[in-house]
Amino acid sequence: MQRRQFLFALSGVAAMLATRSYAGVDGDKVTIMQFADDGKPLGRVTLPKVNKDAEWKRRLSPLAYHVTREQGTEQAFSQPGYDRHEPGLYRCVCCDSALFDARTKFDSGTGWPSFWQPIAAENVRNVSDRLFGMTRTEVRCALCEAHLGHVFDDGPKPTGLRYCMNTVALRFIPLRG
Repeated sequence: MQRRQFLFALSGVAAMLATRSYAGVDGDKVTIMQFADDGKPLGRVTLPKVNKDAEWKRRLSPLAYHVTREQGTEQAFSQPGYDRHEPGLYRCVCCDSALFDARTKFDSGTGWPSFWQPIAAENVRNVSDRLFGMTRTEVRCALCEAHLGHVFDDGPKPTGLRYCMNTVALRFIPLRG
C-alpha cells in the first residue's frame, strides 16, 4: 500500500471513530425528547450517551447487532414488520428511545420501513456516510449511536424526506386504545 493510500485509509478510520462517542469515555450527554408508549411527549431530558455493547451483543439477534452496532443493512423485504401500518410508536431496539410515530410511516416500495420525519428531531442524528464509494446521510439514534438506516430527499410531502430504516433496528409498540 502506498503512503498516500495508507494515510487516506487511516484518516477515514479516524473520522469514523470520531463520530462514535460514548458515555464513560468523555462523558458526552445528549438532550432528547422522551415519549410515553402512546406517543405523548413527556418532555426533554439530558442524559449520558448509552453504551452497553456487551449487553447488546447478548440481547440482540446477530442481525440486529450487526445492523445497529456495525452499520450493517438487512436485506430488503426480509424482516417481518417492514410493511406494518397499524398505529403505534417505533423505539430504538438498543436503548428504547422513541424514534418514529407510525403516523409518519409510508409505503416506499423499498422493502424497509420508511417515514417522512422522526418523532422528534433531537432523537436522531444525521451523519455523512461515504462508505461504498457514495455519499449518503446515515441516521443514528441520538442516545446510543445505533445505526438505523439512511435518509433520502425523495419522500412524500410535507417534508420530502424518506427515512429508510432497518426493521431490526426498531421495536414497534402498538397503540393501545
